[in-house]
Amino acid sequence: MQSQLPLYPESASNFAPDVDGLMLFIIAVCIFFAVAITIAVIYFFFRYKRKEPGDIGAPIHGDMRLEITWIVVPFFLLMAMFGWGAVIYVDYRHTPADTLDVYVIGKQWMWKLEQPNGRREINELHVPVNRNVRLVMASEDVIHDFSVPAFRVKMDVVPGHYNTMWFRPTKAGRYHFFCSQYCGTSHAIMGGWVTVMEPDEYAAWLAGTSGTSDPVALGAKLYNELACGTCHLPDGKGRGPSYNGVYGSKVKLADGSTVVADEAYIRESILQPNAKIVAGFQPVMPSFQGLVSEDQILALTAYIKAQKDQPVPGKSDAAAPATGKK
Repeated sequence: MQSQLPLYPESASNFAPDVDGLMLFIIAVCIFFAVAITIAVIYFFFRYKRKEPGDIGAPIHGDMRLEITWIVVPFFLLMAMFGWGAVIYVDYRHTPADTLDVYVIGKQWMWKLEQPNGRREINELHVPVNRNVRLVMASEDVIHDFSVPAFRVKMDVVPGHYNTMWFRPTKAGRYHFFCSQYCGTSHAIMGGWVTVMEPDEYAAWLAGTSGTSDPVALGAKLYNELACGTCHLPDGKGRGPSYNGVYGSKVKLADGSTVVADEAYIRESILQPNAKIVAGFQPVMPSFQGLVSEDQILALTAYIKAQKDQPVPGKSDAAAPATGKK
């Protein structure tokens, strides 16, 4: 019946049942009060209408019980809506640790997506069913918005900034995604399809020939071409901090604060290196704004992430077991 006359999109993610439940609750409350108020208006219209031209209505005095009722009842109903929505929002904004990370770049008027192994897609996204997926999104021009109605998720894609969102597909199939932020004359055609596959099918698809380079290898190539190695030495003795073990760690800044080295921090460090200066280093790094594309930033990020498990300068001795040898 739903396929013949759908009232709302198919439910195909972990968020969909909770979002639908909240929306049905809000709609039910609205319908209940709309019907109750309409019936009351019609009843009072006929019950208390003037029967004679000279009739004067009886004076009406307020009832404190009535006043309290129509303050308290809406208050608790609104707090229930707020609390329910807050629980969904907190879950939506707290990404699990075991996600499959996919990079998304929006531009007028298309979506470019990159799988963890470097396989790229245009207006297509393949993901495995029952796997937590995180989208790391940026825009090359204007504000876009990545929306998958069947998953009940959407997020603005903003130029100069990374936004993320996550979901867990619960049903294999093919689902439409859209740009839900007006972005120009061809906004209406800026969309594509999410293909949710069984895990073995997704693994076979991902292993297929993509015709693109591994993002880590491409990032290493850019690292050499842009002469990053002249300052960012693995042992931490260069003019810039080492990449080893930096991704996902807390970085102490020159002003005494700390920041988590995630994708957004790495991107900002490439384009606006003086925005956050690492403690113990000078603001000598030039900006690469306009010199590297979003695709190249993603490749450099992949390369830096690959150094996560490399020995961190200054920590190897402390981590080594005590043997009594100098």
